[in-house]
Amino acid sequence: MQLIGLALAALIGLSLGLLGGGGSTLTVPVFVYVLGFAPKDAIAMSLPVVGVTSLVGAASHWRAGNVQVRTALLFGLVAMAGSFLAARFLAPLMPGALQLALLALVMLAAAVSMYRSAGRRPAGGAEERPASLPLLACVALLVGTMTGVVGIGGGFLIVPALVLLGRVPMKEAVGTSLLVIAMNTASGFAGYAGQVTMAWGFLALFTLVAIAGILAGSRLVRHVSQAQLKRAFAVFLVVIGAFVLYQNRYALMPADPPAESR
Repeated sequence: MQLIGLALAALIGLSLGLLGGGGSTLTVPVFVYVLGFAPKDAIAMSLPVVGVTSLVGAASHWRAGNVQVRTALLFGLVAMAGSFLAARFLAPLMPGALQLALLALVMLAAAVSMYRSAGRRPAGGAEERPASLPLLACVALLVGTMTGVVGIGGGFLIVPALVLLGRVPMKEAVGTSLLVIAMNTASGFAGYAGQVTMAWGFLALFTLVAIAGILAGSRLVRHVSQAQLKRAFAVFLVVIGAFVLYQNRYALMPADPPAESR
C-alpha cells in the first residue's frame, strides 16, 4: 500500500505543477484510505507535504518572474492567521469524521470550480479596475480556516481570488498561489503541533516524491491542454470526494448513526 501511496504522491505533485492547485485535496484521503492513518493525523501530515511541495513550485515560478511577492505576503499573512487559529482551537473540537466530511464537500466544490474554469479564458483589461482588498482579505481568511480544519492548500480558491479581486494576471496568480499555500500550510502545521503523532520518515519520503511530481508538472505545463486536464481532474475529484463523503456521511447528520457504524 505504501507503493500505491507514493505513486499518488507523484500525482499530487504533478497536479500542483500543472494546475497550480487541486492536488492538495487528495493528500488527506491518500493518508487515510490508502495508508491507514487516523483522520486528524492525516490532516496534520498533509500540511508539510503540500507546503514544501508548493514552495518548490513557487521557487520555479519565481525564477520565471511569475510570483508577486508583495501580493503573496498580504494574502498569505491573513490566511496564516486563519489557518493557525483554526488548527489550534477549532479543529480539536471537531470529530475526525466531521473534518473528513467537510473535506469531501470542499473537494466537490473544487471540482465544480475547476470544471467551470476549464474552458474559460482570462478576461482582458483585468488591471483597469482597482483591487478589492477587503474581499481579498475575506477570501484569505476563509482559505486559512479551511486549511486549519481540513488540511488543504486552497489553490482552487486562491487563484481565482487573485485574478478577480487582486487583479493579478493568470500566470502570476498560479505562482503567487503556490507561495501563499506554502505560507498557509506552515502556519496550520504549527497550529497542530503537539496535538497529533507524525510519521516523519514516511512523511519525508512522500514529500520528496510529491516534489518530483511538481517539478515534472512544471516542465510539462507548456505541452498539455490545460482545459482537458482540468476537466479530467475535476471528474476525478468528484469521484474521490463522493467516496469520502459517503464514508463519513453520518458526521453531517443530526440523528444518531446506525448501531453498526458507532
